[in-house]
Amino acid sequence: MSQCAFPEDAGYLKCDMDDASETHEESLGEEAFDTVNSSIVSGESVRFFVHVNLQVQPSQAAESELPDGCGLLHTSRKYLKLKNFEEEIRAHRDLDGFLDRASIILNETATSLDDVLRAMLVRLVHKPDNTESDCNLDLLMAVLFTDAGTPMEGKAVHLLSDTIQGVTATVTGVQYQQSWLCIICTSKSLLKRHVCISRLVRPQNWGENCCEVRFVILVLAPPKMKSTKTATEVGRTFATMFLDITFRQKLLKTRTEEEFKEALVHQRQLLTMMDQGLTPSLKHYSISSIYIPKSHQPLQQKDFFPVGKGIREDFARRFPVYPLDFTDGIIGKNKAVGKFITTTLFLYFACLLPTIAFGSLNDEITYGAIDVQKTIAGQSIGSLLYALFSGQPLVVLLTTAPLALYTHVIRGICDDYDLDFNTFYAWTGLWNSFFLALYALFNFSLIMSLFKRSTEEIIALFISMTFVLDAVKGMVKIFQKYYGTSHGNHNADHISVLSLLGLGTSLNTSFHTALNTSLLANPPELTSVSSRSAEHSSRETAVLSLLIMLGTLWLSYTLYQFKKSPYLHPYMREILSDCALPISVLTFSVISSYGFQEINMSKFRYNPSERLFKIAEMQSLSLGAIGSAMGLGFLLSMLFFIEQNLVAALANAPENRLVKGTAYHWDLLLVAIINTGLSLFGMPWIHAAYPHSPLHVRALAVVEERVENGHIYETIVNVWETRLTTLGASILVGFSLLLLPLPLQWIPKPVLYGLFLYIALTSIDANQLFERMALLLKDQASYPPTHYIRRVPQRKIHYFTGLQVLQLLLLCAFGMSPLPYMKMIFPLIMMVMIPIRYKLLPRIIEAKYLDAMDAEH
Repeated sequence: MSQCAFPEDAGYLKCDMDDASETHEESLGEEAFDTVNSSIVSGESVRFFVHVNLQVQPSQAAESELPDGCGLLHTSRKYLKLKNFEEEIRAHRDLDGFLDRASIILNETATSLDDVLRAMLVRLVHKPDNTESDCNLDLLMAVLFTDAGTPMEGKAVHLLSDTIQGVTATVTGVQYQQSWLCIICTSKSLLKRHVCISRLVRPQNWGENCCEVRFVILVLAPPKMKSTKTATEVGRTFATMFLDITFRQKLLKTRTEEEFKEALVHQRQLLTMMDQGLTPSLKHYSISSIYIPKSHQPLQQKDFFPVGKGIREDFARRFPVYPLDFTDGIIGKNKAVGKFITTTLFLYFACLLPTIAFGSLNDEITYGAIDVQKTIAGQSIGSLLYALFSGQPLVVLLTTAPLALYTHVIRGICDDYDLDFNTFYAWTGLWNSFFLALYALFNFSLIMSLFKRSTEEIIALFISMTFVLDAVKGMVKIFQKYYGTSHGNHNADHISVLSLLGLGTSLNTSFHTALNTSLLANPPELTSVSSRSAEHSSRETAVLSLLIMLGTLWLSYTLYQFKKSPYLHPYMREILSDCALPISVLTFSVISSYGFQEINMSKFRYNPSERLFKIAEMQSLSLGAIGSAMGLGFLLSMLFFIEQNLVAALANAPENRLVKGTAYHWDLLLVAIINTGLSLFGMPWIHAAYPHSPLHVRALAVVEERVENGHIYETIVNVWETRLTTLGASILVGFSLLLLPLPLQWIPKPVLYGLFLYIALTSIDANQLFERMALLLKDQASYPPTHYIRRVPQRKIHYFTGLQVLQLLLLCAFGMSPLPYMKMIFPLIMMVMIPIRYKLLPRIIEAKYLDAMDAEH
């Protein structure tokens, strides 16, 4: 931090140096008066800077041309990262902008800081291309300084308002570089950014930490600027260049402005080459350097052999920490029992309600072969086994809409060819498990390393969109039934439950049409008895359903964000945030069931099973039918393979800071084993669910809020990696069988739709694709200082976002198609996105920019 204090209108201490000493300074291998020991107030930023430099810098001393432990310190005692000229695109653009409108003073004879700064401002104002016609020099001078408020012999003491200065970390503290000073200023009277560099004829003593100043860099900028174009960012660019003593010595020898510019360009080239040879995580002294990204080598044939290698490595990685999965947070000093309980409740409701929804859907499309009871039982048993024996217990298993689609296709094939549904369903599931076991044994999960972050986020955003679409379609169906007809509640029990996910026309057009025809074919005299009252009641049902859905969304999301509010104790805020979903579901279920008992709400379909556990007769199917089941099983296995590994990768993302390791191969084999049993007993298949798994990780995370350049963002400090939450939720789902049909049937469909909206809304919080889409609607001054904003030109960012949107539309075209068989090849479309990322996109956008946007930090 530059102290540079001086009494107003007082002279400055003249430097006691002659020409000989100055010449000697220029010839030294290091500046004789460049650093002076300074005692500074301890701060987290400074302590971290000294600690990291003393540990990290020696490892890179051979590669770096900068002095050991060099860095930048802001006036606020905040350590600034050095500008990376290889990755941060603004570093080159800042210098190019300066070279185009260079303001360089080579031989400044003024001795006072006032005179030097005024001369620099005059040079900026009187440039031929100056656009600051209304600029007030006195006003700018006033902004550059701030009164310290301490009287000194009757005169006020002034300090520079905003500076950046070079520092060097040592064992005893921080040493300031004395020969240069970067002064930054923000003023509303400015229209654009300006930079001026002044080289003084003789070193000047301007107070503590500014004893031998030869170079002054003045940066002016308006306040409303993009986060990468602020005065601080521009100052960081030039300060990084002036941090090199060799470069400063070279500038002392330049005689013309052209030589000065050539030295700047040469220094930029050196810094770019140096940054190319350094690991970014070691170059930047920040907390994010804890994580060092792994470099993915191209996959080779030998990586898939020997058979079972990946499973053995997963066991070796996870088995030693298996006991800790049960004891962490329960035994020891750091306990998290309360967080485990609230997370278990969240997971219970987040799994139970979709299970009921899909169970009701399967009940209708299979004519009762797979009902709500079997769906809940399968969910409980499968997730319980996965929680006990999986390698990554934070992943949540669930039956999903694509699996319901495959079930409906199987039902249609059985009807067309007069096959036993339970048997054909079982054979399809067995073939699916067989292929999944092969994928696990031959280490096929390594292929998922080809999925870049951008590809994963496209698929994740697509899944979130399907939740929103399901809720909207379900509500539209309710309005079509209750608000747009005069039948009212007379036909309430006959409406197709396919409206739950809006799959009526897409799954079985003939059945849906026949059902609607039968409903509309009622004679007028049967519905005209009390048409006015029925119509009135119907519209009340529709409007109340909409309010219940929106109310569930509002309450759950408000409580989810409640931890950021100033109300109540922090512990209570965290509990309310973790229990947002259970509280909202119970609240609006009670409001709907008891507050409006006279209004008939749409509820899920429930038919009790005759036999919950009944093994299919596997021998009753012909060889041709078994071969057909193998084809369906192969397509189904591709869906399982991508979904299981993709969701596991999102849960194990580096920003989640999980430490116990992954187990992709073993988990895939375990999913195959679990679904083998579910297939034999005619229960719905399950696989890793998005966004439930990342939300589960988030619920168990310890999160901190941090501020960077005025932008608040959340970062995960650590995550409680436990099996207890999924175990507890699985057991509670199993006990829910005792709550059928009541009180579970008191939960109306609009509450389920509100749940879908809440899950979709919370899942896009950290989705970079959604964030970059939002940039198109934001002012540049509001752009967050993310890594891709710093490293990639804005136009390239928007190009990349547009190409991602096109890929998203491609997924929507197949995944949301009204044709069932187009939806079945949806996994193939996801695989096609790999060559699109590696072959097509690099022809449009440079590979270095693509890698920067796919990076984690």
